Amino acid sequence: MPGFVHLRVASGYSFQYGASHPGELVAEAVRHGMDALAITDRGGLYGAVRFAKACLKAGIAPIVGVDLAVRPDGWRAGRRPTAARGGQLRDERLPRAVVLATSRPGWGTLCELITAAQLTGERGDPAVSLELIVRHCAGRDAVVLLGADSEVGEALAADRPDLAEAVARRWRAELGSGLVLAATNHHTGGRGAASAHQAAGTIRLARRLGVPVVLTNAARMARREQAATADVLDAARRLAPLDVRNIDRRNAEGYLKPADAMRVAADEAARLAGEPDGAALMRATAHLAERCRLDPIGDIGLGEIRLPEFETLGTTVELAPSVLRARCEAGLAQRYGTLGPEVTGRLDDELSVIGRLGFESYFLTVADVVGLIRGLGIRCAARGSGAGSLVNYALGVSGVDPIRHGLIMERFLSPLRQALPDIDLDVESARRTEVYDKILATFGGQRVACVAMIETYRVRHAVRDVGAALSLPPVEVDAMAKAFPHIRARDARAALRDLPELRAAGLGEERLDVLFSLVESLDGLPRHIALHPCGVILSDSSLGQRTPLEASFGGYPMSQFDKDDVEDLGLLKLDVLGIRMQSAMSHALTEIARTSPAGPPPLIDELDPFDDPAVYDMIAHRATLGCFQIESPGQRELVGKFGPETFHDLIVDISLFRPGPVKSDMVTPFLEARQGWAEPEYLHPSLIPALEQTRGVVVFHEQIIQIISIATGCTLAQGDEVRRALGDREGQAQVKEWFRPKALARGYDEHLVEQIWFILESFASFGFCKAHAAAFALPTYQSAWLKRYYPAHFLAGILTHDPGMYPKRLLLEEARRMNIAVLGLDVNRSTAQYRAERLDGEEPLALPEHLAIGAPPTADGLPQLDGWGIRLSLADVKGIAEAETQRIVAGQPYASLSDFWARARVAEPVVERLILAGAFDALYRIGRHAPVQRRGQVTRRDLLLALTDLHRERRADERAVSRAKGRRRGAVAGAADPGELAWAQRQRVGHAPQAVQGALDFGDGEAEPTADVPVTGLPEMDDEQRLKAELEILGLDVSHHIMERYLPLLRALGATSSRTLLQQRNQAEILVAGVKVATQTPPVRSGRRVIFLTLDDSTGPVDVTFFEDVQGPYAATVFASWMVLVRGKVRRTGPRGVSIRATGCWDLGRLDEAWRAALAEGATEAEAVAAVAAIIDEVPVGYSLVGQWRADEPPAAAAQPPGADDEPPPDPQEHTRAGGMGRRRVLVHASGFRQSPYADIKPAGTGAAEAPRKLWHSSPGSSGR
Repeated sequence: MPGFVHLRVASGYSFQYGASHPGELVAEAVRHGMDALAITDRGGLYGAVRFAKACLKAGIAPIVGVDLAVRPDGWRAGRRPTAARGGQLRDERLPRAVVLATSRPGWGTLCELITAAQLTGERGDPAVSLELIVRHCAGRDAVVLLGADSEVGEALAADRPDLAEAVARRWRAELGSGLVLAATNHHTGGRGAASAHQAAGTIRLARRLGVPVVLTNAARMARREQAATADVLDAARRLAPLDVRNIDRRNAEGYLKPADAMRVAADEAARLAGEPDGAALMRATAHLAERCRLDPIGDIGLGEIRLPEFETLGTTVELAPSVLRARCEAGLAQRYGTLGPEVTGRLDDELSVIGRLGFESYFLTVADVVGLIRGLGIRCAARGSGAGSLVNYALGVSGVDPIRHGLIMERFLSPLRQALPDIDLDVESARRTEVYDKILATFGGQRVACVAMIETYRVRHAVRDVGAALSLPPVEVDAMAKAFPHIRARDARAALRDLPELRAAGLGEERLDVLFSLVESLDGLPRHIALHPCGVILSDSSLGQRTPLEASFGGYPMSQFDKDDVEDLGLLKLDVLGIRMQSAMSHALTEIARTSPAGPPPLIDELDPFDDPAVYDMIAHRATLGCFQIESPGQRELVGKFGPETFHDLIVDISLFRPGPVKSDMVTPFLEARQGWAEPEYLHPSLIPALEQTRGVVVFHEQIIQIISIATGCTLAQGDEVRRALGDREGQAQVKEWFRPKALARGYDEHLVEQIWFILESFASFGFCKAHAAAFALPTYQSAWLKRYYPAHFLAGILTHDPGMYPKRLLLEEARRMNIAVLGLDVNRSTAQYRAERLDGEEPLALPEHLAIGAPPTADGLPQLDGWGIRLSLADVKGIAEAETQRIVAGQPYASLSDFWARARVAEPVVERLILAGAFDALYRIGRHAPVQRRGQVTRRDLLLALTDLHRERRADERAVSRAKGRRRGAVAGAADPGELAWAQRQRVGHAPQAVQGALDFGDGEAEPTADVPVTGLPEMDDEQRLKAELEILGLDVSHHIMERYLPLLRALGATSSRTLLQQRNQAEILVAGVKVATQTPPVRSGRRVIFLTLDDSTGPVDVTFFEDVQGPYAATVFASWMVLVRGKVRRTGPRGVSIRATGCWDLGRLDEAWRAALAEGATEAEAVAAVAAIIDEVPVGYSLVGQWRADEPPAAAAQPPGADDEPPPDPQEHTRAGGMGRRRVLVHASGFRQSPYADIKPAGTGAAEAPRKLWHSSPGSSGR
């Protein structure tokens, strides 16, 4: 008995509608014995490529369609509900139609229809008309289904068969044989949608009109038990609570039913329609399914490669090879001068491979894009394995010489791989959209689109949507969501068992079990589509027939496919990554040119051979805050022990800080050999050429390729294919079966072969590409060079563009440690960026004291700079708009508050914040700016009162002016270019150029312009009030360090400062304290969770490691508190290598309260210290010393300080408290690598698209805010 074929199925890629992943649906279809399955997601083909791949793997035929909302002429909703949370209505419940493709041209038809629907309507709310469907589908290889929720179906459900027939006749007249009616029987009672009576009416209507009719189940889930998940998705989509009025289903029948169940539904509907059984209906369904089967390769296009036409590159197919060679030879001549045989031979080899694969267009396109970027004056650098190609170096795509640094092309491009290579371009994040605009303008919207990024449900999103659906209080839902680290939604209840900080928050209560079961059911389901932060597609003019396009939020044409789908379809994906460090360096160079007009700024792209000893001395002293790639706690310890001296050392350092070298226990042997503490060891003399550069230790992917080639005699290209196969258990087994006999045949003994295999197995899947490391090392050196020689300008760039993992307040501390003054906010001198300024007598905002005062000076490697300061930026003022900042800068200088109010036209709350942050202090000579504090001096409180009067006057003037309402911009009439249509839908608010009145000339009169503010006698804000305002408004402690308040307590406790940490002995127990600036939970070899905490104590950063033995009682404090006191043991790892293993952590505010309270009651300092010590010695309720440390399971970190792998046993004599971690779970990668499910999946810090106003940075694995 043949299986039924479902022709209408919504997957999870029908955002917040379908409850199952495409692969899950395919697996269920296979379980039911079906040989084909359709996917008809709402609004697009978002999941079609993944679905096709799953079908190809499972051996069933894919059927692909789209489910579109249809807006009939004159249509009005019968019931128009309002959004429960206010705002725009999220779902008008329009009638729908399904369009199925029947061939390769039909796939193109779907793409074009969806593009038209997305780009001609409202963004995010595509709706088509019959006219649009006819224009794209009539007479084409496409079939239109009108089902239970179509205009026809709704008429039948409303008992209007006459209207249903009229509508169906109109559709048939336009579409002819391309129209099919679809009956759906969910066995609901009555005659409503998806009832047996409605299905029978559909069958009778089809028979009357002679239109084919098929059976569908309108499935939106793979299994019946997923119905509750579907309800939550309905509520989330509509921003409404769970209620029968807000969900679509009336029972749980809309799942992927087996053939027998569908036959029952067919028979019931057919008998009500007057037919003996449903056999004819089932046959018609099978016939249409056969007609609509697609070939994943031939029809959908998996595995094809499409590149821009040669004509767009100014050449032809015949001339392209010679053009590429000529450009390469010209570039190499410029770089090398005379071309030696090594260079020409390497060039010939690479061009031969490129020609054999037919990729000339690819390299010419990338070179043209790089030329376009640099033509805009935007910094651009290549990253990734592409740095290993001499062709890329010759074309100017990469700035790293692959021959000098021993890079091989096979890691990047191999004749054995047909897939397109991957070249990533790093550009300035602040100007990334300019690059997009230029690429679009050059290649045209018919060939260019951005890559999509599918945002899926993780635990925080899921908690918020489920909590809202269950009508829980929003404040509680927000608190619950923020308590979790950024983990998978499916791990929610496991995290409650594992993480003590969640249990301490009360989230493990049984009453929340229903909520968390629903949260877990949402795991991985797509929520919405967004613009990928870097991916750009460059194709030929058939792009619109290969992928549907829609408008991104910023108005760019965007494919509905993500980066993996795009690569599967063979589209050229160029990653144009917006890198904040590139913007920071560009800003630094601009500042150097602005402040040093005598000469041109330094050419940091021409620092080759990168051998400045002063730069490496600074790095070796761990003074790397702000430097690209080497500023994290682990990297600062590693460079302190490593002591890089050359550019190659930087390449090695960047590669060592990866899971592979740690997992294969290579970091310690390398450092011992590097420092001369041990002789390099080589497994075999034949491997010396591959391992000599790293003293016998495997560090790079390229070394793995070379080892495989040497041990087996294969080519480097074959070696890379073998390396790639080592990424999972199955591949490792196959490679081992191939590798052992090959190696034995070349004379290696059995024991040596096993040793080599252990290295390959441990390292290959988690190593790092040397070419990638070399590409990273270039901006690493450039940023360190700028910090060494232009520290004020460099930090101005870092503070403006925030590229690192630490908050700005820590970078201001770094500036002060380099003797760079911090210059306050000033309405007449501050701009939208941080700026370097020569000191002209203005008193800097220096720190009066810190924890290390009185300690002997230390050589910390930081450059010292006299006569320079960094001016704070207006952009950091809370709530200020970009347009307001532009108006302020354009109107400078200002003579008074009244002048500023009249000309800058800034919102009253923002002006209030500017006053509180001290932006008018210099103008009115308030506080530090007054040479002598005199009676009758204006204060900030006086300015606030004057502002209130100015605001009252403006409101009175505006009462007579009516506000004009803006009209929504419509589509561009007659536009056909997807780029133009997408731009018409842009969501960015445009600001028309505004005239700013110039500074007023007050003449030579005696009256001061600042006399506009009357003196009221109100006292000035004290230091604590100023500090609180700065933290709230700027996120910075500018006038005073927040730790100043706690210095008396810390000195009484004998706390150690960052500056004196290197003076401590190994295993000494110390107290450290500070403001939290970063938390991380990096992956470690043992699978345990390790927390890294970085504190700022006003003298520098302090890095502390929390192992599992102390997380139970103290994890909640680590994640929830801002200022903490930590007890720990020092571990010395070299002259400049030091780490602290925490044994306790307390909220510093609570300890300070106890200290001050004791002193206020008349206690002596010793008695007050005793009161604090009593709190420290408390054993948290419910915790005691538990567990047993085993020396055979050290948790060596995969991306952690190298010293963190020596976790000592809990020591009850040293007050180490343990326990509370619950049942520890471990995730095992396909290659065998183990890690905690709460380990970071990306570094701490913010990406180009994120900029939260927070005073510390937390990595994804960190709980809390």
